Amino acid sequence: MNYLDEFLLIAVAHFFAVASPGPDFAVVLKQSVQQGRRNALWTSAGVGAAILLHVAYCVLGVALILTQSPKVFMGLKYLAGAYLAYLGVQALRAAKPGANLNDDIANKTVPAEPAWFAFRRGFLTNALNPKATLFFMSLFTLVISPTTPTIVQVGYGVYMALATWAWFSMLSIVLCKTKVRGFFQRSGYWFDRCIGVILIALAIRVVI
Repeated sequence: MNYLDEFLLIAVAHFFAVASPGPDFAVVLKQSVQQGRRNALWTSAGVGAAILLHVAYCVLGVALILTQSPKVFMGLKYLAGAYLAYLGVQALRAAKPGANLNDDIANKTVPAEPAWFAFRRGFLTNALNPKATLFFMSLFTLVISPTTPTIVQVGYGVYMALATWAWFSMLSIVLCKTKVRGFFQRSGYWFDRCIGVILIALAIRVVI
């Protein structure tokens, strides 16, 4: 109970951060429409797992090193930008839908992606997102007291990882509904191109 106020502040800040549109949302949306619910849920699990990585380096003090070393942080930004740009280019190269759109939706003409690939995609998207890095550095340097026990800080991290996983899993289920998914798929390959443009724009925004 001594840390309830601190936890509530973290929970509110995390909710607004995870609910704001960004690379995580764009990737989960893309996977939901192209690959289906199972793939999107694995992608969501990867996003949630990446939260534990951010928490780990903050608890271990690496966040302080990042704040004191602009070169290291710039390197992270360029790496994140390159990865998002790669995802964007892949989306821009999406093929046109088949002649029989109903068959495409029913039979999932896009080749199924292994669960590990989906998990890795979600993990890397969040892990390499400087927005997430800045958010967790802010939490652990400005919001969470230095006197807060490590075990409590880890508890905060586990909560945020589970909350992130739950949020994107819920989005995955909604986006994979037949009507919702069908709507996006009827938008044709232009939908993929829009997502590609968004990812590349996010990559540019990350770098600058």
